[in-house]
Amino acid sequence: MRTPRRTPTARTEAPPRPPVRGRRAHAGPPAEEGPPHASEPGPAGVASGRGPNGPRTVRAKVICLLMVPVVSLLALWGYATVTTAQDVSRLRQVQRADAAVRTPVAAAVTALQAERAAAVRRASDTASVGDTELTRLARSTERAVAALRLGEDRTVADGQALPRAVADRLDTFVTAAERLRPLRAAVREGRAGWAQTYDRYTGTIAAAFGVGGALTGIQDAELGSDARVLLEFARAEEALAQEDTILAAARLHGSLAGERLRLFTGAVELRRTLTATATPDLPRAVGTTWGALADGRSYAVLYTAEDKILAAEPGVRAAEAVPESTWDGAYARVREDMRTVGRQAGTSVADRADPVERGLIGPAGAAVLFGLLAAAASLVISVRIGRGLVVELVGLRDDALDIAHRKLPEAMRTLRSGGEIDIHAEAPPGPPAQDETGQVAEALGTVHRAALRAAVERAELAGGISGVFVSLARRSQVLVHRQLNLLDGMERRSEDPGELSDLFRLDHLTTRMRRHAESLIILSGAAPGRAWRKPVPLTDVVRAAVSEVEDYARVEVRQLAETSVAGAAVADLTHLLAEIIENAAQFSPPHTRVRVSGEPVGNGYAVEVEDRG
Repeated sequence: MRTPRRTPTARTEAPPRPPVRGRRAHAGPPAEEGPPHASEPGPAGVASGRGPNGPRTVRAKVICLLMVPVVSLLALWGYATVTTAQDVSRLRQVQRADAAVRTPVAAAVTALQAERAAAVRRASDTASVGDTELTRLARSTERAVAALRLGEDRTVADGQALPRAVADRLDTFVTAAERLRPLRAAVREGRAGWAQTYDRYTGTIAAAFGVGGALTGIQDAELGSDARVLLEFARAEEALAQEDTILAAARLHGSLAGERLRLFTGAVELRRTLTATATPDLPRAVGTTWGALADGRSYAVLYTAEDKILAAEPGVRAAEAVPESTWDGAYARVREDMRTVGRQAGTSVADRADPVERGLIGPAGAAVLFGLLAAAASLVISVRIGRGLVVELVGLRDDALDIAHRKLPEAMRTLRSGGEIDIHAEAPPGPPAQDETGQVAEALGTVHRAALRAAVERAELAGGISGVFVSLARRSQVLVHRQLNLLDGMERRSEDPGELSDLFRLDHLTTRMRRHAESLIILSGAAPGRAWRKPVPLTDVVRAAVSEVEDYARVEVRQLAETSVAGAAVADLTHLLAEIIENAAQFSPPHTRVRVSGEPVGNGYAVEVEDRG
């Protein structure tokens, strides 16, 4: 059937919607019942992802809030751990440098000093030192120097990851020591003078002290100061060895004058200066040992012998100013004591570089361990607190969404269908609130119960109004039924055609009044009063529907196939056909007819209402 035409009043377009003003102009359209579309954001604080101003989910916000102090604590702990590890690594490096470089270099210097003394004496007098002695001392030096080599072009400093300056100076010293081989051959053959021999060996030993100077650069201020004191004391010992070498060569030559006297004087002054500046800064225990040496008889004899030699007339008198036995005895004892003091000072410096002896491992390890425990405890506590808070907030969010998208719509559907709900069963009151989240949940439950109570009251009000409408419609229906019975009797008794026509029209109007009363009953949610227990022919149902139409005279009912309608559906089908036929008659030209036809189809029976609207 075509769409009915609208009357001018019905076709009048609705006025345009006034512009949105007030808060809703900013809040947007009202929310609809049901879950939000997948592409639409959920409630505030629940949508996933990150907004333009940071995380938007509750979980992300709580994690960001709790992770700031935890990350800060971890950063501080990491900084303390790295700093401590660097300090320990640096001290271990100092220990390795002392064991792998300083000690072997000191042994090589001792061997070079002994070989220098013999080589200078041999250069001064070929008969003073034999070849066997020179060979023994040279092999001792070569063994000490070879201990500093790792290969043809690498030294032990290259294998300890030490600064490049240490490796370069050690390579310079080892190379200079290895280049003494031609000088040794020249000394044996008598082709080298004492000055050349002395200068070469002394220069090589000076290169060894350069290695010690470079090693002080890898230590901190305290250890570096001790290492410099140790280096100065070693130079003082070297100056004493130079004195003995020069004096022994002068005795063999028979004169201490010129270059020899200048070198001897410089060595004496250098030893005394270095001793005076280095010994006050020696560690306390080592300083006590040095004090005993300086106050001893051997040091006094050596000091007096130096003064006598320097005060004597240059030449033979200076060379013979002190008996050889007196000098050799005092020199041997003082040299041994100075070496003992040097070893003790080196041991003290090495011990102070030990992280354990320095007390760095214990406190630092405890600080790192306690820091790790504190960071772990903070992380665990933050995770537990954050997880509990997130669970509470997410649970509150889920409860709110469940109320908004499931419970309230289901309750409304139940009420609209005429059912009843138990407010306390639908929204039971929870335990007393213990915190703010519980108070929000309690308030949400209160709002839920208030909404259900309002819906129940509204449903009861609507049910009461529907009952009033049904009651009025039933009364009207009873009156109409009585009126129809009365009209039926009057029609049977009347013999006047005009009066009978008026009665038929009145009967038709009454029938329409009955249909309108049934429509009101149906709209009120009740069932019409008319009902049939047995099937009724479809032709009778269609004719009954036509009789309830105002322009029934314009309706033409074609021949319908034999079929019946179940008794329970007769009233509803009659009412439906009457509405459709009246619609067709009302919205088609008055001079046209409305035709009703029907035929069986595959899934039932099809009734067609044809008009010219």
